[in-house]
Amino acid sequence: MYYPWYDDSISFSREIEQGDFIPKCPIIIPPKIILQDSEPEVDVLFINSIVLSQSCDLANNKLEIVLVCPYYPLNKFIEDSPNNLKKSKVMKNMVKGNYAGYHLLNKQSGIFDEPKVVDFKNVYGIHFEVLKDIAGSLEKRVRLLPPYREHLSQAFARYFMRVGLPQDIEIED
Repeated sequence: MYYPWYDDSISFSREIEQGDFIPKCPIIIPPKIILQDSEPEVDVLFINSIVLSQSCDLANNKLEIVLVCPYYPLNKFIEDSPNNLKKSKVMKNMVKGNYAGYHLLNKQSGIFDEPKVVDFKNVYGIHFEVLKDIAGSLEKRVRLLPPYREHLSQAFARYFMRVGLPQDIEIED
């Protein structure tokens, strides 16, 4: 049985769900140092993003700030990696979940011509009303479909819930 990964039929809708791809999403980057009693200058970056906040919270207007993460084409991710990784090795390890900070999404003919990598290491917040305005202005928007959306959410949860212990467990013979 075929389960499509994406729906690209959403247009001019302010409705947001987890797994929605928001291109050119404005993200505010604060300065490295903020002095007390000063007005900091911020940078605004425009990133290709995917919504990570839960759909139930979005549908019931329980959020003011929506979590998004950037996504990249797989080839760009590999090109930008410092270790000269091989595409086949990266894909194999991502499918196995060996790169906890990243999640691989499949390509789908006519929507995404190559796989996408979601970057969990960079999580941003955007005001819900701003995000709805952006979404409502898009003539064509892509949405990740179940069960792939839940798989993305689970991968994000695994990354976010990691616990580093200060000392390993000692095993005696």
